[in-house]
Amino acid sequence: MSNYSRIYLSSPHMSGKEQEYIKEAFKTNWIAPLGPNVDKFEHELADYAGVRDAAAVSSGTAAIHLALRLLDVEQDDIVFCSSLTFIASANPIVYQGAEPVFIDSEPDTWNMSPIALERAFVDAKSENKLPKAVIVVNLYGQSAKMDEIMEICDKYGVPVIEDAAESLGAVYKGKKSGTFGKFGVYSFNGNKIITTSGGGMLISNDVEALKKARFLATQARDLAPHYQHSVSGYNYRMSNILAGVGRAQLEVLDDRVATRRAKFERYVEALGMIEGITFMPEFEGTVHNRWLTTMTINQEKLGLSPIEVIDALAEENIEARPVWKPLHLQPLFEGAKYYPYETDRSVSEELFETGICLPSGSNMTEEQQERVIKKVIKMVNYRVGVL
Repeated sequence: MSNYSRIYLSSPHMSGKEQEYIKEAFKTNWIAPLGPNVDKFEHELADYAGVRDAAAVSSGTAAIHLALRLLDVEQDDIVFCSSLTFIASANPIVYQGAEPVFIDSEPDTWNMSPIALERAFVDAKSENKLPKAVIVVNLYGQSAKMDEIMEICDKYGVPVIEDAAESLGAVYKGKKSGTFGKFGVYSFNGNKIITTSGGGMLISNDVEALKKARFLATQARDLAPHYQHSVSGYNYRMSNILAGVGRAQLEVLDDRVATRRAKFERYVEALGMIEGITFMPEFEGTVHNRWLTTMTINQEKLGLSPIEVIDALAEENIEARPVWKPLHLQPLFEGAKYYPYETDRSVSEELFETGICLPSGSNMTEEQQERVIKKVIKMVNYRVGVL
């Protein structure tokens, strides 16, 4: 193991103002969940995204779960979901006893393929069992082809949950990522572009729906002088302390996006000319937040596999990871229905086999990034016989 200090994939990056909001919470004794920071964080995030309302919750997963509840997803219902994503996108489908149907990615965005989605809808309609919802994921900070996806879903009258957990700060054709569906979801996990340590946000232009979300997220307590509950609820609300962290983080979000995009450009400048390395594209008319710099490796051209690169970086105390393993390949979802990009081509499987995520934190120094770049170049040169 290297004696160098650890370079993380994406570590928390504090602005310096978090303590001010936290101290205010302590000063006013708003320590328990809810309070002024929660209210203001919701309003400020809604204003940033350009939507009417937002509900702060304990995680992005909780936000997806609440969205499914609000859409009345129940036992044996169908929900279409992107396959190339973290399992948190689909776990809430299981919570509701519903059945996930996974949709492949396409090459332009690495996100849900409108072509595969249309095929899934055609089959669902022929079987007289349309999905209750479609969960579209914006992978690594890149929006899916929302125009095409919304057109298809609107044609069949099926609402969209836009999982923008990784794409806060990204823009699709002039609108903020996460604002296209009936509901949008953000995550403030410790490794995200901004963080509250742990937390999430459910956004929507349906103010009444988000009132119900808050009700469900606070154990669904009825309006009564005693503790009365008519439906099942959850302990999903964000604490006032963590919301204070989020408020300070939101103030620097645009700076964080600019910094990560700059780190991506530096990787491209240093590694982009190497035959066999291809970076995740930025779709026309969009702004990718570059939460993670992600690239693919052509093993035939480089004589390297992604896992060999990851292992070699790990020896230098550098954290890198494979691209998400598609959900249709996960043991939990064995036997689930899956619609590939083409009959004989699965883009998500291609990306899983060839993809790698490089350290991309906004607080990574130039010297640290140079360490990553030099190690990758050294490996490539060694394999192709330069060294």
